[in-house]
Amino acid sequence: MKIGIVSRTDREDALELVTHVVEYLIDNKIELEIDTNIIEKLPDYSEYSKNIENMTSDIVIVMGGDGTILNAQHYLSRKKIPVLSINMGTVGFLTEVDPEDVFECLDKLLSYDFFIEERMQLDVLCDGEWTTVLNELVLMTNQPAKMLNLKIFVDDELVDIIRADGLIVSTPSGSTAYSMSAGGPIVDPRVDASVIVPICPFKLNARPKIVPGNSTIKIKFLKEGKKAVAVLDGVTNKVYNYLEEIQLKKSDYPAHFVRFKKNFYASVNKKLNVG
Repeated sequence: MKIGIVSRTDREDALELVTHVVEYLIDNKIELEIDTNIIEKLPDYSEYSKNIENMTSDIVIVMGGDGTILNAQHYLSRKKIPVLSINMGTVGFLTEVDPEDVFECLDKLLSYDFFIEERMQLDVLCDGEWTTVLNELVLMTNQPAKMLNLKIFVDDELVDIIRADGLIVSTPSGSTAYSMSAGGPIVDPRVDASVIVPICPFKLNARPKIVPGNSTIKIKFLKEGKKAVAVLDGVTNKVYNYLEEIQLKKSDYPAHFVRFKKNFYASVNKKLNVG
């Protein structure tokens, strides 16, 4: 088994945990790839240096919060490399392991006592290029106190025309993120669906909608002079203008996560209580 290591590098406790994990894996004679960002902070492991884009590991251990995981999946999902996520963030809905349980879980990992869970992703046609997101696309105004005028289609059928502060199109994984805060449902990751959630809509009947995962979603911008910012998994991508269109469809490349037990609902309830 070859294992990659990716971590946030802005916290000393995360880097300390990286050191302990790396030493454990070296003691167990595991072949390693360590992300170059870590090596800048921990140069003693430079012989294992590898840019995340070039990793060929069987599994990559990611230590951080949801943002770190989303960034790692951007590079790893197309190579079908599963991620074992260790929570070094605040809540960490996408994470599997708490820091105090790391070595128990590493023992299970090296004993192949785990399973791989697939998570649906969305491809977003943005600025002429397809970009893959694990959590969501968020559309919001580029000016405070302004509203967007949007026309929403699912499989070329008009679903709604809305005025709202913004719009979220979420995967089941993203249903526990911004979508949930905006009033969207929590969706079991086994459900093959996307969620469309208006943000503070003007019409009270503009409610969240769950649509089949294989649907094509199109959003058109209707109001001249009203610009929208597209945010893909927390990264600003493009400013949209009058009559421009954005399109989403299910990705051919699902994300893969290492799991040790099936505990989605218990995990969500625990993290919501912590949050």
